[in-house]
Amino acid sequence: MATDAGKAIPRFPAGFLWGVSTSAHQIEGAADIREPSVWDVFTATPGRVKDGSTAAVACDHYHRYREDVALLAGLGVDAYRFSVSWPRVNSPGGLDFYDRLVDELCAAGVRPVPTLFHWDLPAGLDWLERDTAARFAEYVSTVAGRLGDRVGKWITLNEPAEHTLLGHALGVHAPGRRLLFDALPAAHHQLLAHGLAVGALRAAGAADVGIANSHGPTWPASGDPADQEAAGFYDLLLNRLFAEPVLLGAYPEGVGELMPGDVASDLSVISAPLDWYGVNYYAPSRVSAPQGTATEFGGVGLPAELPFSVRPIEGRPVTDFGWPVVPEGLTELLTGFRDRYGDRLPPVVITENGCSYEGVDDQERIAYLDAHIRALHTALEAGVDVRGYFVWSLMDNFEWAEGYARRFGLVHVDQATLERTPKASYRWFRDVLRAQR
Repeated sequence: MATDAGKAIPRFPAGFLWGVSTSAHQIEGAADIREPSVWDVFTATPGRVKDGSTAAVACDHYHRYREDVALLAGLGVDAYRFSVSWPRVNSPGGLDFYDRLVDELCAAGVRPVPTLFHWDLPAGLDWLERDTAARFAEYVSTVAGRLGDRVGKWITLNEPAEHTLLGHALGVHAPGRRLLFDALPAAHHQLLAHGLAVGALRAAGAADVGIANSHGPTWPASGDPADQEAAGFYDLLLNRLFAEPVLLGAYPEGVGELMPGDVASDLSVISAPLDWYGVNYYAPSRVSAPQGTATEFGGVGLPAELPFSVRPIEGRPVTDFGWPVVPEGLTELLTGFRDRYGDRLPPVVITENGCSYEGVDDQERIAYLDAHIRALHTALEAGVDVRGYFVWSLMDNFEWAEGYARRFGLVHVDQATLERTPKASYRWFRDVLRAQR
C-alpha cells in the first residue's frame, strides 16, 4: 500500500474528537450474569461461528475494565465509544457495571460515548415486531436516566444495514434468518427505534445525539447500463435506505410502500434532528448486474437471486478479512454525501474505521490507519464538516461469525490467558494523538 506514514499527519482542527470503539458483546464476557441475547442463541448452534467459539468470556472486559481504561488513558484518546448491552441492563445489577465503567472513564479523562444498540438484541425480542422499537425507547430512557449526568454524547444504533442484511436477509449473523427482501420490516423497525430513542434521549436532557450508519461508495463494474442499474440498486439498499429516512425524512422512491405501518407518521419520528451523523467506513463496493451464480463478498455468501453481484476490486491490497484497502474511498464517500444531502447532513463523525491483520508488529495496520486519516483530512479540506474519528477497535475481540480468527485491535488479546499486549499500531496512534495536541 502506498503510504506517507513517514511524514507527520496533517493537523486537524482544535476540538476534533479522537477515539477508539468497541462493542459489549464482542468484549465484555460475563455472559452468565446477564440475560441471553440473540447472539448467544445463534452461537449455541454448531456451525454458525467459523471457529466454533462464543462470546461467553470474550475479552472479559466486564471484570478487567479498569485495565482496559488504563490502556485508553495510555493511548491518549479523547473519547471511548463502547456499547451498552440491553440484555445486561435487563439483568439484576447490570446497569451498575456501566455506572462503574463511566466513572472510571471520567476519572481517567476519557469521554464516554455509549452506543445503545450494537446487535445484541435480548433473546425474547424480534426486530420484525414493531413493539421492539417501543421497548427499545423504554430501555434507552432507563440508561439515560442513570448515566446522563456524566455522558454527553450518545449513539442510538450501530449499523442497522448490516444487522438487517446479515442477520435477517442472509442469515449469516444472529438471529440467523434468511428472508432476503422480506427482511425490510426489520430495517424499518430499527430506524423507528432510532427515532424513538432520540426522543427519549432529548427528554432526558441529552444535547449531543447521533447514529452510527455504515456506508461506502458504490462503483459500477463497467459503463454498461445493466451494471449501472445494479450499482444504483445496491447503493439504495446499503446507503440510501438507511441515510435518507434519518436525514431527509423519506425513503428512496419505491421503498416506502414496502414498509409496514403508517410510514409517513413513522418517518416524522425517524427524522428527528441529530447533532451529528456517524459513518462507519471500511471499503467501497464494485457492483455488476447479476451473474446468475452465488458470489462471495468479504467472507459472506451472496445468493444468485439477488439483483446485483458484488465483484472484486482488482489491483488493491486486501486485509486478512479480504476487504480491499481504498482510503480515498472515504474522501469520495464524505464529499459525495455532502453533495447529495447538502445542509441536511449534520456534522460527521467517523465512528468506525479499521482493519484485520495478524501480529503485534502490525505495520500493515499502521499504513492503513495513516492513509485513512489522511483521506479524512482531505475531505475536511474539501469542505466536509468532520468532527471526529474513532478507530475500530481498541482490542482484538469476538468478531461475530468469524469468532476470534479476525483481529482488528490496537491491543492484542491472548485468548488463552486474556493478557493484553499493545501492538505497534497502539504506539503509533498514541504518537499521532500527541502530535495533534
